[in-house]
Amino acid sequence: MKLANIGILFDEKEAELTWLEGQNIFSSYLFEILEHVRLPYKKVSEKDEYESFDVLIVSHLRDSEEASSKILAYVHAGGTVISYGGLDAIRSKLGFSNKYAPQKGYADLSSFLNQHTPLRFLDAEPWTQETNLGVTEFGSVADEAKTWQGASALQQIKYGSGTIERWSIAIPQTIVGLQQGTKPVVEDGTPAPDGSANLDEEILKAEDGFELDWVLDRAFTETGMPYFPHPYADLWKEVIMEHLLKIVLEKGLTLPFLDYWPADVQHVAMISHDSDLNVDESAQITLDTLKAENVQSTWCMIAPGYSPSIYDQIKKDGHEIALHYNALEQDEGVWSAEAFQKQLAWVEKATNTDHTVSNKNHYTRFEGWGELYAWCENNEIQVDQSRGPSKKGNIGFLFGTCHPYFPIAWADEKNRLYDVLEIGFLTQDLNHNTLSDVSVIQPFLDGVKRVHGVAHFLFHQYHIYHQPKVREAIVQLITTAKDQGFTFWTSKQINDWERARRRVTIDGISHSGAIKVTTLDEENDFVILIPVAENHADNVVVKRFGISCKQVEVKVKVNGS
Repeated sequence: MKLANIGILFDEKEAELTWLEGQNIFSSYLFEILEHVRLPYKKVSEKDEYESFDVLIVSHLRDSEEASSKILAYVHAGGTVISYGGLDAIRSKLGFSNKYAPQKGYADLSSFLNQHTPLRFLDAEPWTQETNLGVTEFGSVADEAKTWQGASALQQIKYGSGTIERWSIAIPQTIVGLQQGTKPVVEDGTPAPDGSANLDEEILKAEDGFELDWVLDRAFTETGMPYFPHPYADLWKEVIMEHLLKIVLEKGLTLPFLDYWPADVQHVAMISHDSDLNVDESAQITLDTLKAENVQSTWCMIAPGYSPSIYDQIKKDGHEIALHYNALEQDEGVWSAEAFQKQLAWVEKATNTDHTVSNKNHYTRFEGWGELYAWCENNEIQVDQSRGPSKKGNIGFLFGTCHPYFPIAWADEKNRLYDVLEIGFLTQDLNHNTLSDVSVIQPFLDGVKRVHGVAHFLFHQYHIYHQPKVREAIVQLITTAKDQGFTFWTSKQINDWERARRRVTIDGISHSGAIKVTTLDEENDFVILIPVAENHADNVVVKRFGISCKQVEVKVKVNGS
């Protein structure tokens, strides 16, 4: 099969003007979504020619007669355009109106995609058909109040010899909003109405900016534990991929991509610890427990720390030492770049560690939008773990994701990607007398398996020591996860792997059908998947994004040679 030629249209000149006005262009996060799967594409500007592309995805385009005419000419000649919302410049030209104000709500895509959960969105602008063009509508969207009637999730608009595939939902923007919030954290979040998550405690935290609904988005386990069950952001990424791959396959083409984990790793789990109170005995029982279960974990250290002998054993047993940055005023912490740098210097000196890779903020303290990530970059911290729940009632997929991802900056930094891998966590200290119990383990593992992410659980050493049921919980988690094919990695291992796979480039397909790949790493366990049509899926190895895929022999050029 021939490799599809995919173009991502992003008008840099228009973007510069938008940023000067202080406006975000979160639609640019589409690049990060495709980079995560190493999907081959080309970035296109408005002045480029479009004719060579099999599919043109509009990310950011100025609202002008010239720009819209060029898009329509490409489609009329047989091209396919995909847009996630937008295309306002050509709406009236195509005979559509927009009578709905943007709203939050849910999309039902089960009639045409492999998504059977209504997916929460944060921004949608459905078009109303008032045209004689051939239009096929797929799925449905409804706002939270369910006042929209007959609005579709996707409209397939025939124009000339080509097609416009316009989503009502601003999908990349929704993914950003779920993962990072829709505005900087400057005030407390709204607490849970049942009293299970008191976010209004005058402590700024990552979860103060979460965008899920306490009633519509939570479920309960058989023991009555509330949790957020759906990784909406990751499922939206799958929607983007499934829709695109189906279009490509219908054209008789294919679009290879890189699987998330090595060939010998089925699922990934991670355990981290925060050393609050720094009791040596709690560290020792945690070390003994992990050694008995043969698991390595990530130890986030806060001053004054453990005795030197504890650090020696942590490193000897193969665990990772990380920073537990303290900006909690009640614990004499300060939110500042200087405090971050000073605490990092302390942890490296106290633990005799040359280079700290990872950080998690004490009490999930978080302010603003991207300051923390800038501090991490400036101090060569490559991983942050601060995005997770601090309360009993908001555990689970609070930020819609369990994938490692690179967060996006605000408009003042031109919505660049921070060079910091975010690995959020799902819950902490199961069986703690004020937190959730082990009934959430299986739902969390199932959710992670569904999207091939990371099942990250936090356990404080102090609670493992002082509450035997917490120790029982960590053992139960490890046993259950291993029985279901999970491999436990530290945050450093996840970071090393993710950055290595980001250096893989899929160059094309040879005449013999072999995938041509370039990588800067001498890795031999990357998995390349090639989508195939169902009627040609004789040698299917896996299904990804609802699409049948097979593995092929790859031709790797190491170090670009």
